[in-house]
Amino acid sequence: MPKLFKNKIALVTGGASGIGRATAIAMARENATVIVTDLEKEGCKATVETIKKEDNNAVAHPMDVTNEKSLIELIEQIDSQFGQLDIAFNNAGIGGNFKRTAEYSIVEWNQVISVNLTGVWLCMKHEIELMLKGNGGAIVNTASVAGLVGMGYAPAYTAAKHGVIGLTKNAALEYAKKNIRVNAICPGVIETNMTKTADEFRPGWLETTAKLAPIGRIGQPEEMANAVVWLCSQGASYVTGHAMAADGGFVAR
Repeated sequence: MPKLFKNKIALVTGGASGIGRATAIAMARENATVIVTDLEKEGCKATVETIKKEDNNAVAHPMDVTNEKSLIELIEQIDSQFGQLDIAFNNAGIGGNFKRTAEYSIVEWNQVISVNLTGVWLCMKHEIELMLKGNGGAIVNTASVAGLVGMGYAPAYTAAKHGVIGLTKNAALEYAKKNIRVNAICPGVIETNMTKTADEFRPGWLETTAKLAPIGRIGQPEEMANAVVWLCSQGASYVTGHAMAADGGFVAR
């Protein structure tokens, strides 16, 4: 079967582990050349090594998505080396501390908003600039079911993820006629380092939350990767401005 992303250049942020790593691997298997970025240098390199072991193409570029100078340098490097950017998965994010709204500090708030919302906007800003120079492209942002409903004990995370969905819809409207599609994926509880941390904070949380999903289990990073790959493919050519819940039915209740 023909590969979905032959001759495509893809950028994945937060690619050192979890959903980002699974998606980078999945895109590479579809023949994309993947630029993998993350603050975690070793994890970033490990993702690229996994991709190369399968005889696919990837480049590691450790980076902080809140640093605009670094982002500009990355986009300029992609432009210089490849002359195009076709796909972007803006996935980098942090969970933040688990506290009630009134207990959250301004430092904690700013850190989560900076990475999870401002970081997504900065990435989109510069990705879109390069896509406009070419033939357009597809962008997927990682939101969350916490961007669709309130979760409790995560005020900054919930606010940021709601913001990502709004940002996604706004950009989708602005660039629809420029052949740039912008969508968001809203994962439910997925087996990642972030959810393991949450379970350590509130023992039994993972098992209890998994039971809230009608499907009766937590999700796997590879399941999210499959959804992102589809949203970036021509199979989703008429889909833009959409916040896709991939949550085992959690928000359908």
